[in-house]
Amino acid sequence: MKPRPVDYLGGYPETVREQAHDLHRAGRLLPMLQKRYAESHDVTDNARLYAYVQDMKRSHMKSSPPLGKVRYCEKISTVHKALGLHSFVVRVQGKKLKRKNELRVGSVFKSLPADFLYMIVAHELAHLRHKDHDKAFYRLCKHIDPQYHRHELDLRLWLWAERTPADQIA
Repeated sequence: MKPRPVDYLGGYPETVREQAHDLHRAGRLLPMLQKRYAESHDVTDNARLYAYVQDMKRSHMKSSPPLGKVRYCEKISTVHKALGLHSFVVRVQGKKLKRKNELRVGSVFKSLPADFLYMIVAHELAHLRHKDHDKAFYRLCKHIDPQYHRHELDLRLWLWAERTPADQIA
């Protein structure tokens, strides 16, 4: 069974969706976003991602639990229908339980603009303190990335525009 594609614009008001459809149909959506987010990054491997995440964590969340593993993951968008994943792993080592927080970022972020990588890492780091997507969670996301909501919407528009040919929009 083929997995259903992620509805990147699901949950947004119909006016936002219509505006996105109109811009995309006119061929202006992706170029507009590419111009707005022209800054790239060099965080293209797991070692650099780990250092990048640790720097963000040190800057914004010093007292949060430590991270055991940080990785790019090829399977995230298709298996989990997500862009990043935070997991709390418990392993038995002899008579002790080892608890570790792990953070995985979709490998699509290797080639996306720097602001989008920053936003997804802020999102996953916020899960260290808040498991649910509640007000406190989004307040922390906004503390780490003051433009969090703008970046999240623009990322969703970018991904949607890349995967949806303009001539297939109804």
